[in-house]
Amino acid sequence: TKKARTARSKQTRVDEEARLVAQALGRIVADMHNVNIVHGDLTTSNIMMMPPPSPEKQEEDKKKWEPKLVLIDFGLSSTAGAKGVSHEEKAVDLYVLERAFESTHPGSHDLVAEFHRSYKGHSFTSDSVLQRLSQVRMRGRKRDCFG
Repeated sequence: TKKARTARSKQTRVDEEARLVAQALGRIVADMHNVNIVHGDLTTSNIMMMPPPSPEKQEEDKKKWEPKLVLIDFGLSSTAGAKGVSHEEKAVDLYVLERAFESTHPGSHDLVAEFHRSYKGHSFTSDSVLQRLSQVRMRGRKRDCFG
């Protein structure tokens, strides 16, 4: 049907370049959290990326493209006090990013999983943060269901 074709055509591209971006994003968010900074509005709209070179240029360089990402809009960010930023706050950052992917990039589950793998590999507190993320997700689902 036309509706099914439209839904398929709006699926997010998941290829090697997209996976590299997800990995780079996991690293940059982990690095930010490692120094106890929480973004507060971590959405895909607040990520700037230098585009990959054209295929011809990439062939000339003979090297693998590495995404260059910059997080922007730190207006809602917070930093560590004497206690440090909590795992809860970091988990909420990740949850907001997941929701942004779900709502604006249909079919991006593999990229979110790649992001989580990279975050886990680079974050000093990933086990605690990701455990807390599952609790944040449950609260978010309840809010979606029951207002």
